[in-house]
Amino acid sequence: MSELSKNFNHQEADAKWYQLWLDKQYFKSTPDAREPYTIVIPPPNVTGVLHMGHCLNNTIQDILIRRARMQGKNACWVPGTDHASIATEAKVVQMLREKGISKSSLSRDEFLKYAWEWKEKYGGIILQQLKKLGCSLDWDRTSFTMDEAYHKSVINVFVDLHNKGYIYRGKRMINWDVKAKTALSDEEVIRKQTNQRLYHLKYRIDGSNEQIIIATVRPETIMGDTAICVHPEDTRYKHLHGKFAFVPLINRRIPIIADDYVTMDFGTGALKVTPAHDMNDYQLGQKHNLEIIDVLNDDGTLSTDAQIFIGEERFEARKKVVAELEAKGFIAKIEDYTSEVGYSERTDTVVEPRLSLQWWVDMKKLNGPALEAVMNGDIHFHPAKFKNLYNHWMANIKDWCISRQLWWGHRIPAWYDEQGNVYVATTEAEALQKAKSQKLKANNSPEPSALNIHLTQDEDCLDTWFSSWLWPFEVFKGLSNPGNAEVKYYYPTNTLVTAPEIIFFWVARMIMAGYEYMNELPFKDVYFTGIVRDKQGRKMSKSLGNSPDLLAMIDHYGADAVRFGIMIASPAGNDLLWDESTNEQGRNFINKIWNALKLVKMWETRKAERQKDQNPDGNNISLSHFSDFPAVWFENRLNAAKQEVDTLIKQFRLSEALKLIYSLIWDDFCSWYLEWVKPGFEQPIDAATYDKTVLFFEDLMALLHPFLPFITEEVYHQLKERDNDLCVKQTAANNEPLKEVLEQGELLKQVITALREARVKNQIKPKDPINLFIQSPDEPAYQTILSILSKQVNAPNVTFTSDTINGSIVVAVEKDKFYIQSEQAIDAAGLKEDLLKDLAYQKGFLESVLKKLNNERFVQNAKADVVDNERKKQADAEARIKTIEESLAAL
Repeated sequence: MSELSKNFNHQEADAKWYQLWLDKQYFKSTPDAREPYTIVIPPPNVTGVLHMGHCLNNTIQDILIRRARMQGKNACWVPGTDHASIATEAKVVQMLREKGISKSSLSRDEFLKYAWEWKEKYGGIILQQLKKLGCSLDWDRTSFTMDEAYHKSVINVFVDLHNKGYIYRGKRMINWDVKAKTALSDEEVIRKQTNQRLYHLKYRIDGSNEQIIIATVRPETIMGDTAICVHPEDTRYKHLHGKFAFVPLINRRIPIIADDYVTMDFGTGALKVTPAHDMNDYQLGQKHNLEIIDVLNDDGTLSTDAQIFIGEERFEARKKVVAELEAKGFIAKIEDYTSEVGYSERTDTVVEPRLSLQWWVDMKKLNGPALEAVMNGDIHFHPAKFKNLYNHWMANIKDWCISRQLWWGHRIPAWYDEQGNVYVATTEAEALQKAKSQKLKANNSPEPSALNIHLTQDEDCLDTWFSSWLWPFEVFKGLSNPGNAEVKYYYPTNTLVTAPEIIFFWVARMIMAGYEYMNELPFKDVYFTGIVRDKQGRKMSKSLGNSPDLLAMIDHYGADAVRFGIMIASPAGNDLLWDESTNEQGRNFINKIWNALKLVKMWETRKAERQKDQNPDGNNISLSHFSDFPAVWFENRLNAAKQEVDTLIKQFRLSEALKLIYSLIWDDFCSWYLEWVKPGFEQPIDAATYDKTVLFFEDLMALLHPFLPFITEEVYHQLKERDNDLCVKQTAANNEPLKEVLEQGELLKQVITALREARVKNQIKPKDPINLFIQSPDEPAYQTILSILSKQVNAPNVTFTSDTINGSIVVAVEKDKFYIQSEQAIDAAGLKEDLLKDLAYQKGFLESVLKKLNNERFVQNAKADVVDNERKKQADAEARIKTIEESLAAL
């Protein structure tokens, strides 16, 4: 142990202890006889860099895993990364562009070579950054969603679900990302309120001079219009049923149809029907057998079918279409309009509805067990409010579009022959065998040339979530090596910590996959974190410039302070308003602990065995009188706090648990206990008291360790030489706290605080002694705390009295009165003012309590202990009022 520095050196300590934990393999887990506690990390994208969301999510996981490790469980936290098809392909394309290489100039294999090189160079950065945060992951278990065995499992799942009839290929309206040039599932589309313009366009009726006005926010798609639809009961348009109109600019003749889908009071009540570019229009088109004209290319430019402005980007085309419509008199009016628009979750570009041939999963064939598991409580959501959201989505589940028009990812295991027949198989050889078998089945003696089949594999990749839904069991090779010892031991896992925005993307799908392939739930508890926002309530983002550099903060404040800052105001499931000042609060807390350590270490050199001292009145008082009660009180306070922390963590109220520990250390230990046992100037401390203090300090560090691992490990080793580490120290069973001791401690704190405030108000300096008289119906309650009280308020003479002490300062605490005699002149007017203020407060408080107790519904419906607590508040308030009134009368 070295000489203690002025402040805790986080840079030195963080690196030292993390390396020691790694060297001693404390994070490594293998199956044994202990109870397992397993968490699988939500795999960050290989493109990822640590941000505040990661900080929150992974700090929570680390708290849970470190606590389980200290409870003697076999704690296993599995790290890994997700291949992130869309995000990674975009990064690789950008890298190639910077090198002057276009994706289109490369073959698939050439592109994938670059992609793997990029992944090997950058893909592990975020995992290394998690070490800086102190995350105690089992690094030997690091998984990747495109590892060879994992890939085989993904392919096998696709083939299996296809064979079961759960996966099919069909042409349907999908969400199209024009930037990434891929399909998206509904869950990958973010709906945002967007300011737009509503254009009222004139469509000329065939065979007359009449016009029908259509309102649209998308004038650039009118070239794809194939009908106008009105409500059959709308009297304004009944005469137009069965007639035709002409599309402006291109003069296409389109029918006017009637359907009760149209809302009569929206816009003009007449709807342009563009089946290729709107989900609902497509349904109308199918119903009325309308032509489908796609006027957009896959990159969002106008196609040849648009006839005009071919090759123009869609929003630039909109401007030009509007300008031409205005010039030719087709615009009746333009209004400002706000509505929801879909944006790609990955590229933040406006999504295009598009008719496309894609691969789908029939989710209704999978969702039953997963819905039941959450609704019947086999899987617990924290907070429980997300249960209703989950139920609504699962009960109304839609088919999942799983194909993506990308090269990076798991290529769809489907092959096509020259006639367009599809063969789903795990390998091309297997697909070829299937193709030959089908040819033979169709024709018992085909021409030999008929069996010379050329197959082409589907160009698309699977949605990234189609691999990550296997994560909880495939990280243990549960599918690639069924029934192995590890998956039997670690699965199902214990807790999943994730964000509510991926409850459908990932959580629901993992539960489905767990039941489908393991016949068991994947985890027992799901802790939903909130979104980290700035103090103005805005979501953290680079574009707003409000997303701090997490690694720079760790370097500046230390990992512990950053962990404290994110956890101290982080209620489960609710967004948190983060401000850098919470890091400073964390640093101050760490410095408080460090200063307490320096104080205790200073006492180490002047320990003394218990000895007798003489009081001024000649009575012998042992040093133990000063040390026994504080030790007994703090031991009970510690036991009570441990129980509370246990309860809070079981309820996943981690922020509240941290606040409780913070108060326990800052207030109860540093401000009270250490002050009570602190020896006089240059006086020795009782050896037994010192040893007890060290034990308390160790227990506090053990309680705090899962939250702040570095400072606690450092303090644990600085307290005394030892050959074990706090990281794996087993926590002892909690003892039941003694209520009467805790009440005595609270009484002592109340009295000391009240007397100190009275001294300050009456300008009695701390060094000036006072005479103290106590008037209490329960004198024995003070016997064990009298010597501490005497010392803390600098009252060498403390006497019990049954009479009012004239000429003294009166202080009322609960049912007791305290009289202070001092050489200082008494400010009777000021004292009276304080007592009157206190009296008014107590009467107001009593009134609020009585209001509850006089409410029959409250008394009848509230729990008995709640009612009893209110009655105790009533009795306490009445006693305080009586004491204050007597004090005022004495004045």
